[in-house]
Amino acid sequence: MTSLYGAKKTIPRVCIAAGSSGSGKTTFTCGLLRALIRRNRIPAAFKCGPDYIDPMFHRKVAGSFSANLDLFFFDRKTIRRLLWEHTCGKDIAVLEGAMGFYDGLGGTTTQASAWDIARATDTPVILVEDSRALSVSLAARIKGLAAFRESSGIRGVALNRLNPNRYAGMRALIEGETGLKVLGFLPNNKDWSIESRHLGLITAGELEGLREKIDRIGTALEETVDLQAIEDIARSAPPLEFAEEETGLSELGTRRVGVARDKAFCFYYEDSLNLLKQFGAELVPFSPLEDEFPAGLDGLILGGGYPELYGKRLSENAGLRKDIRDAVLSGMPCIAECGGFMYLHQKLIDKEGREYPMAGVFSGSCRPMAHLVRFGYAVYTAQKDTLLCRAGDAIRGHEFHYWESDTPGADFTAVKPVSGETWQCINADENLFAGFPHVHFCAEPAIARRFLERCGAYHR
Repeated sequence: MTSLYGAKKTIPRVCIAAGSSGSGKTTFTCGLLRALIRRNRIPAAFKCGPDYIDPMFHRKVAGSFSANLDLFFFDRKTIRRLLWEHTCGKDIAVLEGAMGFYDGLGGTTTQASAWDIARATDTPVILVEDSRALSVSLAARIKGLAAFRESSGIRGVALNRLNPNRYAGMRALIEGETGLKVLGFLPNNKDWSIESRHLGLITAGELEGLREKIDRIGTALEETVDLQAIEDIARSAPPLEFAEEETGLSELGTRRVGVARDKAFCFYYEDSLNLLKQFGAELVPFSPLEDEFPAGLDGLILGGGYPELYGKRLSENAGLRKDIRDAVLSGMPCIAECGGFMYLHQKLIDKEGREYPMAGVFSGSCRPMAHLVRFGYAVYTAQKDTLLCRAGDAIRGHEFHYWESDTPGADFTAVKPVSGETWQCINADENLFAGFPHVHFCAEPAIARRFLERCGAYHR
């Protein structure tokens, strides 16, 4: 497959960012997507960083693909290519930032921050700021964010959780002090709140009445936010350009790969799965909660999610648990990330201390901890030849988990960027990659190819 060379096109685009987490980026982004659809626009949605959950909300709202743009996983050429590919046939792109606008690798750099991604894609930025309990200090905060880097790209501000009676005064204050246009506000409304789980949101599939909530937010945005001004800012983005050589992708022949997909296992990078399909894989979704093991598989992917919430139902599907154990132990190539890795243990212990039998590939159990065990990016170097890479090769990944394993593995050495912290992790051999890290195939397509080559060997 060959990508365009020296490509250029005009695509209106805007990044929704904030000075800190919890300011309402996801609420505003989902409401904006809904409002744009009502204006007969066809939006494309993106998430800055490695988050799985926000793109699920985007997909529920926009009814289409939502991609991750990540400057730890990808170089600038790749994220521009992904932005290009996923805006084909779309009218406007909406990028949702991550954490605070400038918060990047190691908590001490701007690398891979929302600011870094907006700059790399020449995307103008709108700040969404929580206005509760702030007045003049909010103007100071916004002014500081805009001035922190000369090329901040910030073109406007939207105020969240604001009493409508305060809007006129706050707008005059902020515009007078910062020179930035205030584009409108969202009032504080408990009906719009989306419950937090850990440091993320509950998944879109778990939230009752999501469509109605987002419809109400979209209606409010139509009434209190200058949507035309947002579209004008998006249209001010310069043409998107990138120079791309041949990708070198070629089909390997059909490989049937089972992909666990249900409420318990839902954390997947869609671009990773798409890359497998570009290599010729046939992806076969199945539910560990209720399905039988699909017939004729050459490989298996058990993604992340929240298996701890569905321990009873997972354990009750004893036939599937046995079939997965037998398949993995027989040498079927298997990638199991975080929640999928937890599923491969003998037991899963939930927060209430209840124990549930799982697949039993690994001895011992996975149990909850009182604190976040691992969080953030790392580079993982193989200590021996494995399913995804050879000894000495490194892959990039991300971890976020409150559960710990009796058998976390020691076949890779992990190193955190910036801090240099190291640890051993991942259970791996030539047919297995199982551990807490999540990886992205588009960061290194060779690992996807190697996985499918092993699937082919198993097939033969």
